[in-house]
Amino acid sequence: MQRKITIEPITRIEGHAKVTIRLDDEGKVEQAYFHVTQFRGFEKFCEGRMYFEMPQITPRICGICPVSHHLASAKACDDLIGADPPRPAKLLRELMHMGQIIQSHSLHFFHLASPDLLLGMDADPAVRNIVGVIQTNPDLALKGIKLRKYGQEVIETLGMKRIHPIFAVPGGVNKALTIEERDEMLSQLDEVISSVQTAIEVAKSWLEENKETVERFANFPSGYMGLIKDGALELYDGTVRLKGKDGSILEEFDGADYLDYIGEHVEPWTYLKFPFYRKLGYPEGSYRVGPLGRLNAADRISTPLAGEECEEFKALGDGRPVEPSLYYHYARLIEVLYAAERARELLEDPDILSTDIRAEPGEFKGQGIGVLEAPRGTLFHHYWTDEEGKITKVNLIVATGNNNWAMCKSVEEVAKLYVDGKKLTEGMLNRVEAAIRCYDPCLSCSTHALGQMPLIVRLVSAEGEVLDELRRG
Repeated sequence: MQRKITIEPITRIEGHAKVTIRLDDEGKVEQAYFHVTQFRGFEKFCEGRMYFEMPQITPRICGICPVSHHLASAKACDDLIGADPPRPAKLLRELMHMGQIIQSHSLHFFHLASPDLLLGMDADPAVRNIVGVIQTNPDLALKGIKLRKYGQEVIETLGMKRIHPIFAVPGGVNKALTIEERDEMLSQLDEVISSVQTAIEVAKSWLEENKETVERFANFPSGYMGLIKDGALELYDGTVRLKGKDGSILEEFDGADYLDYIGEHVEPWTYLKFPFYRKLGYPEGSYRVGPLGRLNAADRISTPLAGEECEEFKALGDGRPVEPSLYYHYARLIEVLYAAERARELLEDPDILSTDIRAEPGEFKGQGIGVLEAPRGTLFHHYWTDEEGKITKVNLIVATGNNNWAMCKSVEEVAKLYVDGKKLTEGMLNRVEAAIRCYDPCLSCSTHALGQMPLIVRLVSAEGEVLDELRRG
């Protein structure tokens, strides 16, 4: 008789999900599924709103990545009304984005991922958490808290709030930066960079000491996607590059043309869609995004310290993409280092203090697309409106959705490698969860559905027999 193991909820991620593992008669894993069980209907209930409300509505999708939605939405509105923001406004938006990268990546590595790395996959769950990290390595934990605090303060300085900021508007931003605000941000960057470098050494040491595990743990070929500018990593405004499994460039395209290249596959057992490269079809055209995907897609990083780390990262692949999923943690910290260095470049640019921060509308197009790199990967916002600017249709391809196939693949590979149905241990199941945590999924952001959302009510007897059923939708 086939048996089933259910892991619910998945811990130390944002959002709600579960894993089901199906075993054969000998207790070996036959199949494993990653189910995203929550539904967010933002695409539908934004219909009827005015376009200029979208930069304030869509950040409510999530409290972890509101800045990413805020800025992608503003970029879509720029496109929709034909307004090209002045250079100072673009610098300020990118500065807020760097704050978002720093705070989000720091939250994930120190609070969500590091307990597995520093305390061990088999550690007691009562200890294997951020409190355990604080108790065993208080100095490192404090560095993580301060790093996230800095990123949040950048967001708050610009947008008046750490969560759901009010800053970007169609055509630019609504607030200039003062000299005092700039100097305060600059004054902390040496400590920020030092703390990130410490974390990078911790991650590299763990990966080297556990190299055999790393090479076996959710290690598989895939495509890779991310924004680039002149071949270098770009997080705010660039060209979309898609690489194949061998590292060759498949496409480089303007994000406004994403529908020509990206399709979405649907499975009945999850609310999260499966984006794929249209020319290869699903699942052959599946790809990975986020830190690992971006560093594999880019040729280099433009800032000096992160650039050196990127060269070390790429050397791990020996001329090919770096495939093991556990390297997401290293790539994530390299991006924090880049974001800190890029924040310094932005703050030292004289235009950052300009009051020329908003452009007038140009030709109203009635359709707009905004693309940027959220912490978890490439984010697309696409809006259609009527002639009055009222939203008639919304399409969102959210970062975590792009990684759906890879998360499912990781879950199944790790389950088959570690789970023994005849003698289960908590550590086995935690490894399955850890495979998902590599991708730092934000499930609240990424779930939408195709077709109807049926409501089913079942009347079940005490013996478990279904006596009656009503279905609506």
